[in-house]
Amino acid sequence: MKKILIAPSILSADFSNLAKDIKIIEDAGADWIHIDVMDGHFVPNITIGPAVVKSVRKTTKLFFDAHLMIKEPEKYWEEFQKAGADLITFHSEISADKAQLAKNIKESGIKAGISIKPKTPVSEIEALLPFLDLVLIMTVEPGFGGQAFMSDMLPKISELRKIIDDKKYDCMIEVDGGINAETGAQCVQAGADVLVSGNYIFSSANPKNAVCSLSGKKE
Repeated sequence: MKKILIAPSILSADFSNLAKDIKIIEDAGADWIHIDVMDGHFVPNITIGPAVVKSVRKTTKLFFDAHLMIKEPEKYWEEFQKAGADLITFHSEISADKAQLAKNIKESGIKAGISIKPKTPVSEIEALLPFLDLVLIMTVEPGFGGQAFMSDMLPKISELRKIIDDKKYDCMIEVDGGINAETGAQCVQAGADVLVSGNYIFSSANPKNAVCSLSGKKE
């Protein structure tokens, strides 16, 4: 049985006690920290920038999974890399040269990923798979936490899994949006490798139990 990686989204953390919340999820067995970066243009919300990432980097050695929901990631990704991101994920729906952007990110010594919104088909990014370490499938419309899981995205996960396996690409599948024990299990069955979860973990009375319920481990 493959290991399922759990990436709690700090979008749902208490920003007045961010270091404390990160320590809680680290102790709970989280594998990555998912960092949602929004610019108020690509999505209708504004979150954090490189300064916060740099500050948080000092508090943990966990893998930093930076999801850039911004209009021009080609202009800003290096600041996040310098701040301590281990993986930069940009969106398929941007206008930049995505193959070149992925190449530039990987040449900097970190991993490159691409994300697709619910209405974007897998075919849009299939040609880019050889350049990528990860594909993030959004199971909600990006912009705000706490949305309901869109179950009609499950076939998209399965479709991507088949392509990656058939072509033997070294590329992981991450899923984000409305992930809890039930929906997470559905995504894993469809072929996901990494589960992003915010409210389900951070609002839990027992974060370790929440993380274990997603990863399939026993507490």
